[in-house]
Amino acid sequence: MAIKIGITGGIGSGKSVVSWLLEMMGVPVYISDVEAKRLMHTDEVVRRELIALVGEDVYQGVQLNRPLLASYMFGYPQRMEKINRIVHPQVKADFRMWVAEHSHVDWVAMESAILIEAGFREEVDFLVTVYAPLEVRVERAVKRDSSTRELVLKRIQSQMSDEEKKQKADFVIVNDNETSLIPQVLELISFLSKNNHYLCRAKK
Repeated sequence: MAIKIGITGGIGSGKSVVSWLLEMMGVPVYISDVEAKRLMHTDEVVRRELIALVGEDVYQGVQLNRPLLASYMFGYPQRMEKINRIVHPQVKADFRMWVAEHSHVDWVAMESAILIEAGFREEVDFLVTVYAPLEVRVERAVKRDSSTRELVLKRIQSQMSDEEKKQKADFVIVNDNETSLIPQVLELISFLSKNNHYLCRAKK
C-alpha cells in the first residue's frame, strides 16, 4: 500500500504548484476540490442528499445548479457545513478507492485547502503544509481570481490560519517568491525515502 501524503495550505499558498512538482516527479496527486466537484455531479448519494436539503432545482437534469447552491449557502455558514457533511464522506470514500488503484506506487498525495478541517488528516500518513506570508497569498489570489483584496481576506479568515497548519504539519514547504520550491520538494522526497520503512510500520 502506498504512503499517503497530505498537501495543505491556505488560499494563495501555492499548493497546486507543489502538487504539480510532485506529479512531475512521478507521485500521483488526488486534487480533492476537483474530485468533490465531480462527485457533486455524478455521485448518487450526494445527489439524493443535496436534493433533500436544497430542493429539486439544485440539479438541472444531470447538471448541478451551482448558482442556486451558491445562493443557498451565501451568508449561512451552517448551511455550508451541512453541504460539507454530505460531500466530504463521499470524497473520503472516493480517495480510498483511488489509493487502492495506485497500490503499485510508493507514494500518493491528496491536495486539499481544508484537509485538516474536513477531517481528511486521518486519511493520510504524512502532512505537508505549503506556507506563504499573508500579503503574498493575498496578492496571488487577487490576481488569480480577478477578485478584490477585501473578498480574498474574507475567504482567508474563514479558514484555519497557515500558522496553525504549520504547527500541525510533519513537513513545511515555504513558497514566498524568494525560496526555491524544487529543492524543498526534493528534500521532501528524500525525507520520505529515508523514512519509508518507519511510515509503513506506523500505518499498521
